[in-house]
Amino acid sequence: MGLDPSKHLGKEISWLEPHLHKLKEYVGLIMRKFLFIVLEIQGIPSCFTNKSGRLYGLNVCGEGGEYETLTLDCPLFKNARIVLDEFQIVLHSKDPICPVGILHPLAFHLEKRAETVPLGKSNKNDDEFDLVCEVQGDCQQRCENISMSNHPASKFVDVNSQELQISRTKMDNTFSISCWLQDSSKTSGDLQADLEYVLMKIELQLAECCYSWENVFYIHLYIADMNKFAVANETYIRFITQDKCRFGVPSRSTVELPLSQVGLGMAYIEVLVANDETKRVLHVQSISDWAPSCIGPYSQATLHKDILYMAGQLGLDPPTMLLSSGGPTVELKQALENSEAIAKCFNCSIATSAILFVIYCSASMNESDRIALEKTNLFIKEMKLNDSDNRCSSDVLDPIFLYVLVPDLPKRALVEVKPVLYVLGNKGTLNNKAGEVSYVAQDYCGFQHENWHDECLQKCVVPGRLCAAVLSVTQDIVGKICSKFLLQDGAGCNTLVENQIEGIAKFCVYLLDAFLLENRFSWDDVTTFRLYFATRLHISHAELLLIFTRVFSEFAEQNPKRKTATDPIFNLVPVLGAGRSANSVDGLLSCEVLARKL
Repeated sequence: MGLDPSKHLGKEISWLEPHLHKLKEYVGLIMRKFLFIVLEIQGIPSCFTNKSGRLYGLNVCGEGGEYETLTLDCPLFKNARIVLDEFQIVLHSKDPICPVGILHPLAFHLEKRAETVPLGKSNKNDDEFDLVCEVQGDCQQRCENISMSNHPASKFVDVNSQELQISRTKMDNTFSISCWLQDSSKTSGDLQADLEYVLMKIELQLAECCYSWENVFYIHLYIADMNKFAVANETYIRFITQDKCRFGVPSRSTVELPLSQVGLGMAYIEVLVANDETKRVLHVQSISDWAPSCIGPYSQATLHKDILYMAGQLGLDPPTMLLSSGGPTVELKQALENSEAIAKCFNCSIATSAILFVIYCSASMNESDRIALEKTNLFIKEMKLNDSDNRCSSDVLDPIFLYVLVPDLPKRALVEVKPVLYVLGNKGTLNNKAGEVSYVAQDYCGFQHENWHDECLQKCVVPGRLCAAVLSVTQDIVGKICSKFLLQDGAGCNTLVENQIEGIAKFCVYLLDAFLLENRFSWDDVTTFRLYFATRLHISHAELLLIFTRVFSEFAEQNPKRKTATDPIFNLVPVLGAGRSANSVDGLLSCEVLARKL
């Protein structure tokens, strides 16, 4: 009270000092009179004051939150001071008594000091000044030195390079890197050690590109045992800290996967990387009734360019941080409400801006519980109706859904929701319909377009900007791709021979390639490409990796103009099952692809 943004914001404290001292007394007097009247009306004795005799007086130094300061010059600035050339006053709240304003710098420059203090005459010792220095030399060498400085090399050499595997998408400015331990029989069997190996490998891969954790904006953390979630978090924060991420720690999703069943180590990491510093993060750790605070060292959401990547959302009640009671449907609704609260902070809605929902379902749910999760669309439609007044029809996306069955989730949750949104910004209206240009896919390995192909492909397209697809291969689809199956094995599960799995891989590559070209995208535009395969396939991660790598190599040879890369561009994720709906998570293979133009 007493501070006016239009008059006082942007002034130097020395100029405002007399006014602030007057406000200290004036505001205290006004508040005392106001409270006296209220208390007398309510019949309460008006004898409440603080130790100094003032009630709610303004703090001259701003320590009560009355104002914030912007430091333009101080002893730490050795050579120059900051000079604001132009700024804008943005009125955040028009409250008639206590308005709130924000100073938004538009232009500034550095002004060299007229006199500098020689090092010899300073009270600081040389060691303190050495903390600020100019780094010269090769960028890659510098990054490698930084990466290895905090982690003993002796730990890293314990793992053979053939056991630590890497995949990466081709896009140069935004791409994903995945890392896993290939042979579980040769790993430590300890989550902490395996996670350290994988994180160190990722860190070295980033350093080779002159990147660091600062360039990472999303992380998928897959672990083999959710009982060791706390151990995973402790290891994680030794590598990824606020100090290493000046623009905010990445968002994160954590789930348990059947890693050991497919011959992998205890930890598996996938990171999304950008070669710029444009990401914006929402990182709130306080408990409120707005949305759940982070239960780990990560941000609730990260906006990069025009895509909002949201951390995995559980059905936590924000004020108590406890899972909502009432079963998976209640958890799902709460998780969606939490997602909506976060989306609103970025001026969008999951009902109108969502591209993709990945919904992880815990194996502890029975089939009837999973079927109840089909209400996801109903919850989204309700939100869409509530948001319809603020949106025109051309601004509404039709999202795609992927349900993934996993062994366990954090906090023993039954559901975890991971939304990806397209944030329009100031680029005008969007159109979710495909363009008029038609494309007929070329034959590949005998595949030709058939009507049933549409049964297994969901897609969401913003023409010229992004396209996303989920391809689900169920037992019925497999029957249409392959001519025959092996008889059931002793466990009562259908198994496929290698050449049949290779046929499925070729079908997936054919259909996804047709989808990309139809919407004028290429494999170079792909930022994320995940292949979820069910353990019911009875195939190891290494064997499936070889099959898909061989298929992509063959595809590149037959289509030189559509080369995909020599190294794997996909991330193989072992799951218990996956599908396009909650009651059809018995799919054998599901592909998730996101491509974008930057």
